[in-house]
Amino acid sequence: MSRPATATVTSAVIPTVDVHAHVLLPEIEALVAGLPGHAEAKALDARRNGPAALAVSGPMVRERIPRLTDASVRLAAMDAMGVDVQLISPSPSHYHYWAGEDTAEKVYRLANEATAAHCSAAPDRLKGLGLVPLQHPEQAVDALEHALCQGLLGVEMSSHAPGRELSDPAYEPLWARAAETGALLFLHPFGCTLDERLDRWYLSNTVGQPAENAVALSHLIFSGVLDRHPRLRLVAAHGGGYLPTHIGRSDHAWSTRADASTSCAHPPSSYLKRIYFDSLVHDPYVLGELIRTAGADRVLLGSDFPFDMGADDPVGALRTARLTDPEFDAVRGANAAALLRLQRTD
Repeated sequence: MSRPATATVTSAVIPTVDVHAHVLLPEIEALVAGLPGHAEAKALDARRNGPAALAVSGPMVRERIPRLTDASVRLAAMDAMGVDVQLISPSPSHYHYWAGEDTAEKVYRLANEATAAHCSAAPDRLKGLGLVPLQHPEQAVDALEHALCQGLLGVEMSSHAPGRELSDPAYEPLWARAAETGALLFLHPFGCTLDERLDRWYLSNTVGQPAENAVALSHLIFSGVLDRHPRLRLVAAHGGGYLPTHIGRSDHAWSTRADASTSCAHPPSSYLKRIYFDSLVHDPYVLGELIRTAGADRVLLGSDFPFDMGADDPVGALRTARLTDPEFDAVRGANAAALLRLQRTD
């Protein structure tokens, strides 16, 4: 089947939609360079990753800068991958949760505006997400509103901010406004609080990212956030990390321990069907288990474009899971087309 020219959805053609792709915004790094707290944050990141990882990551990112910054290069790469639409979020390195209120506001405004500008090069094919300063919950709703005003579909966030988990009541206004507006919330961790324990062999990513996803989602589930805000449209990167394949342990705790069921109304596994997950798990069996536990209607194609921990051929990776035709089409694009509310013409 030939690739459609735009993101228009018809009854006969389902676009291939990648919900996990990034844009690099050098203007943000120029904004924060030299500010108090920036050097300390970079040093913490260096300790968490270790020198060997930094030695590989630097050249890897530099080689990919054209794909991360130039929309025409991105579109050509999408064509080669057979991807019709990308949902683009800023590189998580732009979170800068160390920043004070004034700088945080400048960061989210610049990120939202620059991401929207990048997507404007091909608005039918490039959809965007902005940023929200989790370290300043009182700014979160304004950041979300600003992103939506730029034409973005929602915001990206990490698994926690310094001293705050996503279960913190201070985020209740953000969840409420996101649910009210239908904004997308893309959960993408950056950094892991296991710190130097993961500073070799790239464990900071291979172990740290799945762990952070599992912790963040567990906070949202066990604290009752998803009970209080059932209309939240939450997308978890990296297949939700370890949680979906180990959700039975959470269910067991919820059913046997009083301290695990104080705020969560239903078994934790039931909430997986309220969350969306990208398909980037690097294992066809794990992808099959994700679909089994969350449902084929809750899994979305994701590539982590264009980083080396992503999938250069996300549709090919999806084929290895040996899904049924309806499951394959749902994950490849139908689910995301509905979630992103791509226009129908039939």
